[in-house]
Amino acid sequence: MSLKLGDTAPNFTIPTTAGDIDFHQWAGDSWVFFFSHPADFTPVCTTEMGRTAQLAPEFDGRNVKPLGLSTDSVEEHLKWIKDVDETQNTTLEFPIVADKDRTIAQLYGMMHPGESETAAVRSVFIIDPNKKIRLTMTYPMSVGRNFAEILRVIDALQLGDKHRVATPADWTPGGKVIIPPSIPNSEAESLFPNGWDEVKPYLRYTTV
Repeated sequence: MSLKLGDTAPNFTIPTTAGDIDFHQWAGDSWVFFFSHPADFTPVCTTEMGRTAQLAPEFDGRNVKPLGLSTDSVEEHLKWIKDVDETQNTTLEFPIVADKDRTIAQLYGMMHPGESETAAVRSVFIIDPNKKIRLTMTYPMSVGRNFAEILRVIDALQLGDKHRVATPADWTPGGKVIIPPSIPNSEAESLFPNGWDEVKPYLRYTTV
């Protein structure tokens, strides 16, 4: 199964470190940062789990629920969390899916045989409150994720949804945004009363 942007994120019921969850019910009206790991008690994964826990206020402020996944048991996850808290100086509270038989990893396309036949690669899914997949990223097993980029993308998606704008290369919050070509000037005048800078008819910068 190949999941694409705009697809509904498949639902599942699965044991986690916070008890059994029905994914769609658990997500509720929140965004979800769903991310997978090759295995418990591995160095790069430990730093990523710790960083996600450290950024809990950032995710909360964006109405985002983190959900981890690793192809080990709940018991192993709970032991590993103690190491994460100790080594990363944090308190991990978000749930970690126990996908021991790799059912969810297969469902979401997290298994890449060229990397490993038995472990999930570092996949990222950003899922909106309508359960639509809005972003996917796949990292090799040896490379840790860039969490500044994950937060930046969430900010860009949420800003775009709210104001009907696009974001240029290297955009960061507070920077200029782009009025999509699908919005004619006549409509843009009411949407963006502060005006815009027109570099080309298809390239109009504004602020929101």
